[in-house]
Formats: sequence, structure tokens, C-alpha cells
Amino acid sequence: MMLNTNEDVRKYLTECEVAENLIDDVIAFRDEYKNDNDAAERISIPPSKYYGKEIWEMALCAILQGENLLLSGAKATGKSVLADNLSYVFARPTYTVSFNVNTDSTTMIGTDTFKDNEVTLRKGPVYQCAVNGGFGVFDEINMAKNDAVSVLHATLDYRRIIDVPGYDKIRLHPATRFIGTMNYGYAGTRELNEALVSRFLVIDMPVVDEEMIMKIMTTNFPEAKEDALLQLAGIFLDLQLKATSGEITTKPVDLRGLISAVKTIKRGLNPLSAVKMGITNKSFDNFEKEIVEDVIATRIPKAWTSENVF
Repeated sequence: MMLNTNEDVRKYLTECEVAENLIDDVIAFRDEYKNDNDAAERISIPPSKYYGKEIWEMALCAILQGENLLLSGAKATGKSVLADNLSYVFARPTYTVSFNVNTDSTTMIGTDTFKDNEVTLRKGPVYQCAVNGGFGVFDEINMAKNDAVSVLHATLDYRRIIDVPGYDKIRLHPATRFIGTMNYGYAGTRELNEALVSRFLVIDMPVVDEEMIMKIMTTNFPEAKEDALLQLAGIFLDLQLKATSGEITTKPVDLRGLISAVKTIKRGLNPLSAVKMGITNKSFDNFEKEIVEDVIATRIPKAWTSENVF
């Protein structure tokens, strides 16, 4: 999926049912903010489209108005996919920070390093994003520790200036935006404080339904048989329902894993073995694994081969 021209972007967003006036504004944004060659190399190609007219229009309006976005929701609701799609549609280089216990201010802004017989700043992803007009993606932002949160406060401030101790202030490029993603209930997560949340517009991502997952599957595998894709999609939806009701954890509710499994089926692997790798084996509890296997058995006959899917 390559979007090289404004016409490609217009067609792409039209297929996503985005309002025409918003598409015009996106095109104007792209025309106003061009990329140099170095930054353009960081424009990522999204793995698939995000489907959802309302979510698309909320996100586009926020970015066009200069706001930062926080995408909140359960696992497999398309948070990272939407972030990738937004960066690509607006033709902005992407800089990703995946938060963990070791992520601190130097990880984000940069740290001193010795180069050419002098001390210089080795620029971090937030610094590069700020000066290059990129879209910074803060993955699992609710895992950020206090040192990193203090940087986020400054980065997301309405004044759009980051003060780097010992160096000059960074003025954010007018095209710079930041997109945070977060799941609730993961180990190591924490509540975001009010000051940080107030710096975002928040989108609560809806769970994937049958219509959305079938659009994803048919787009990725147009040559596959629709009835087979319905059964494979049904596995995900059944497991999602069981996770919502507390019967299983969210580990096997893995849309990426399902898509990867279908790719191996396309290569010739039998569907049960493929789904075992992509879904079943994501559970490490034997009782949970039995539940997952029972769900899969209701959807995929043992006699199926790759020819039953493709």
C-alpha cells in the first residue's frame, strides 16, 4: 500500500468514508509541510488500513487543529495501526518511543556523547521529531515513569518549546504532533495524571466487530475464500468475547497473530497448525489453552488444508 501522491491519499481516505472537506484539508497540510530526504525515509508504511469513519474523522480533525492524540482501548483495537495510518496519510516521519521501566528523559531527548573531540548531544527520538516535524508515537504511555512524564509535560505544552539543559531550547516544528497509545490492566501500567491527560484529545477505540475484521482480512487476502475467512475471523471474535467475560486472558486475542497465521496458510501450512502458532500458543496456561483449542475446533475442521482457504 503505497501513497505517493495527493491523488492516492484522496482515494485512500475516500475508501475509508472520510468527509470530503477533511480530505481537502489533509491534502493542504501535505502541500504546506514537505519533507527533506532524510526525514522522508522515516515515513512508515502501515501494515493495513484502519477502518472506522467516526474514529478517522475525530483523529484527522484533532491533528489538523494542532492537537495531540491519546488512543485508549483494549488490546487489538487498532491503536498502533491508526497511529501508523495517520503518519502515512499526512506524510510525516514517524518517531516511536516504547515506554518501559528504563525509559527516561535521556532516552527521549538525548544524551551527551563525545564526538570530534567535543561533547555534543546525541539526539533522541523526541528531539528529532520536534525539529523535523514528525509524528511522535508514545507506545504504552501509561508505563512512563516520573522522569519521562516530566519530559512529556514539556513536550506537549501549548508553548511548543522543549528546554534541553545545557543546550538551546527546541521549538517544535509546526507539523509536529504526538500520538499516545495505552492499554488498561497491563502489568507495569499506571493511571495517567490529570496534567498529562489534559494535553491530549482522547479517543476511546472501539472493539473490533465482524464487519471491521472482515474488511481487514479481505484487504490483506483478497484471493482467499470468503467463507473460510469468516470462520477465521470468527475465532478472533469468539475469543474476544470470552476475554471480555473473563473466561480467558487477552493473550490469545491477537489480531496480528491471526493475520500472520493466514499468511502461513497461504504459504501451504494446514490451517490448524497455522492458528496454533498464531493464536493458541500465545497462551501459556494449559487450562486456557484448552478453551482456545475448543473455540478453534468449532471453526476449523481437522480435514482442512490450505486449499480450503485459498
